Amino acid sequence: METEELGQKSKRLKSSNEQLELVVHGADDAALVKSREEEIDEIGVGSEETSAEIARIYEQIQSFTNMVCDLLESGKSMLKDLSNEFEERMISIHKEHIQKWEEEIQTIRLVDASNAQESAVLQNAKAMLQNVCGES
Repeated sequence: METEELGQKSKRLKSSNEQLELVVHGADDAALVKSREEEIDEIGVGSEETSAEIARIYEQIQSFTNMVCDLLESGKSMLKDLSNEFEERMISIHKEHIQKWEEEIQTIRLVDASNAQESAVLQNAKAMLQNVCGES
């Protein structure tokens, strides 16, 4: 019965390890791991101690696999959060610059309008002076 349980645990661990290997290393590395596991299975299990040791190693593999999966998920989550923050900040910077430039354009237009008014006043003064000088 213990051997049967070990076999089931071993199959579950192999399946999850194969999935992780496909994600982490790609199909070629997963095939290599699978072939090594098949070689070990062909050799067979000897004593109870050997079975227990193999089961312990499979549990360590499963534990490590779970830890790596958790780290991958938390890393993805952190990168997604960081990406969202980066995007929001870039949009904010863009808006700030656009607003600054729009204010600068408005200032230039006000200065231009003021200059046009001053130019008109100067033209009127010049015309008056010419009229006064021409009449004398």
